[in-house]
Amino acid sequence: MVLKNDRFLKALLRVEVDVTPVWMMRQAGRYLPEYRAIRKQAGDFLSLCQNPELACEVTLQPLRRYPFDAAILFSDILTIPDAMGQGLYFVEGEGPKFRKVIRTAEDVENLPDVDIASELSYVTDAVSLIRRELNGQVPLIGFSGSPWTLATYMIEGGGSKDFRLAKKFMYDNPEAMHELLSKLARAVTDYLNAQIQAGAQAIQIFDTWGGILTTQSYQANSLNYMKSIVENLIPENEGRKVPVILFTKNGGQWLESIVDTNCSAVGLDWTTEIGIARERIGSRAALQGNMDPTLLYTSPDAIRREVKQILKSYGPGAGHVFNLGHGITPEVDPDNVAVFVEAVHEFSAQYHSGE
Repeated sequence: MVLKNDRFLKALLRVEVDVTPVWMMRQAGRYLPEYRAIRKQAGDFLSLCQNPELACEVTLQPLRRYPFDAAILFSDILTIPDAMGQGLYFVEGEGPKFRKVIRTAEDVENLPDVDIASELSYVTDAVSLIRRELNGQVPLIGFSGSPWTLATYMIEGGGSKDFRLAKKFMYDNPEAMHELLSKLARAVTDYLNAQIQAGAQAIQIFDTWGGILTTQSYQANSLNYMKSIVENLIPENEGRKVPVILFTKNGGQWLESIVDTNCSAVGLDWTTEIGIARERIGSRAALQGNMDPTLLYTSPDAIRREVKQILKSYGPGAGHVFNLGHGITPEVDPDNVAVFVEAVHEFSAQYHSGE
């Protein structure tokens, strides 16, 4: 199937494009009234994730409103721990929770291997369905949480303000922690490869909580496992390279080390100046980011000014995928998203010499 708009994939491979491509983390989500209607129909968030037809519909909703340059699979980063029997559930206003938690080395030993084909078939079925429904309009991004990020939820039993249980486990039980991270890395690799085989054309690994670690702990407990995943992913499918984006929130201080994984692109949050990031890594990888999501609560003029500033900071040439520095939040006015996307396309043309 011919891809009608491939500027996102080209930018990830640092190939020149006509305008800077843009998509948005959590672009299929609660800020859209049509999403809220589907979620109500599904009954709860997990049921929505586990229904390929509804997950496909939600994935496509933002593309009907906005000229995004990529779609991202609608799912959750915690599908793998759930498939390991941890009992994922969601509490309104509190986020994800697990019925079982990791507290001992024995808990880690007792974790089963994940049979992706049977236990996570709802995800790969959704990928296949979305690809068919997209009909070559834009590429589809598959994703997973990083092993470290998944481990924090499995140990804490949900989200955390200080991650003291996860860090305590890491420091007190380093062998058990590495066994847990190894199991998760194998599962994530298999999971992402299954998404690629089902039709995902690019991959993003969300290392949401890597930035809570010291430099030494980040290298050992997060980055090394993401590097292993990158090395073992299917490099090409359907005659195209499958680019991989690594996104460590609050990871700007480790840019050079992240690029050493041989990922295609580094996702930046808003705390790192994108122009300085480009100077630091040169042409070794593309950069994705990095507008502060809070800007979407401001006026159209403020949004347009910030888009201009980020584009100016990155400068001319290939290798930039525009995004927020983290996911869009639920209370944003959908009209402001239109301003954001249109501004990126409008103001970025001057920085490109064309295809």
